[in-house]
Amino acid sequence: MSDPVEPDCLPGAPHPRETAGLYGQDAAEAQFLAAAGAGRLHHAWLLTGPRGVGKATLAWRIARALVAGGPVTTLQMDPGAPAFRTLAGLASPRLFLCRRPWDDKAERLRVAITVEEVRALKEFFQLSATDGGHRVAIVDAADELNASAANALLKILEEPPADAVLLLVCHRPAGLLPTIRSRCRELRLGPLGPADMHRALAGAGAEVDASAALATLAGGSVGAAMRLAGENGAAIYEAITGLLRQTPLDRRGALALADGATGRDAAGRYELTLELIGTALGRLALAGAGAPVEPVSTAEAEMLARLGASPAHAQVWARLAPAIAARTAHARAVNLDPGQVILDTLLQIDAAAAEARALAA
Repeated sequence: MSDPVEPDCLPGAPHPRETAGLYGQDAAEAQFLAAAGAGRLHHAWLLTGPRGVGKATLAWRIARALVAGGPVTTLQMDPGAPAFRTLAGLASPRLFLCRRPWDDKAERLRVAITVEEVRALKEFFQLSATDGGHRVAIVDAADELNASAANALLKILEEPPADAVLLLVCHRPAGLLPTIRSRCRELRLGPLGPADMHRALAGAGAEVDASAALATLAGGSVGAAMRLAGENGAAIYEAITGLLRQTPLDRRGALALADGATGRDAAGRYELTLELIGTALGRLALAGAGAPVEPVSTAEAEMLARLGASPAHAQVWARLAPAIAARTAHARAVNLDPGQVILDTLLQIDAAAAEARALAA
């Protein structure tokens, strides 16, 4: 039975265990199938890449293929197949899902995967069937293991049970214990392009514009694209770049952007506005350094041409971006007024833009 709130599922999207299609990750699938076909099925696989690109979906595709039995020649399976339906209902005795648990007393998800969940995983391997079929565990996400849980998982990886396959979904592999990483074979998933983004969003039932701009701002992540769409992120980014293309800043426009991130129900929009300001600064720094940056709009093209035209410009934005990130993180921690935080941030950028304009003079 699933938890009241599932930590391994994007809001508004079907759970990966209910998702039949995977888009844009043919290389990772082919790597796994090649190993399985050659009889080199490693006992532990680390599925890495940005959030929202299909890591959990791939883990469930692998799990279904292994639980179904027989030679693994494809990961595609009809949703009506017994293994698909059984795993979708979390009813297979050959599968264990390790994730952050629901706390009934606090009525919320716990902040980490604790050692109790990993102990239950070890017990699953000790008690589950050993009649020749694969037993599969999915850890989603390995980033959320606390220290005790990570050490307990390491012990399982050091002495893997027979016919066991562990699939570790991981967003930030550098944060894992090196000894865990060294005992896993990595499957790396990359960002999605616009065409795959469109197909993935349609497959998730999302009515979202899958334009090249959205794919770029989302970093090729379906999850990020759904969040951007939900908070009207493309319009926020257009407002940000529209302000920066005509510095000194239009004060009325700056106030409008700040006001849009205030209010009881604007927490998500506030966070997204700060993130997209960071995106704009990062793209300015890249453009100034000579990296290929394809503008997502006319406003951004003008911003890049005016404020990101040289290595000297890149240095201005590369210095400013971490300083702003630190200031806004502190502002969130002490619960400063969101509108004032955004306005102050824009004023900092305006001062840096004056320096950038002077460099071009």
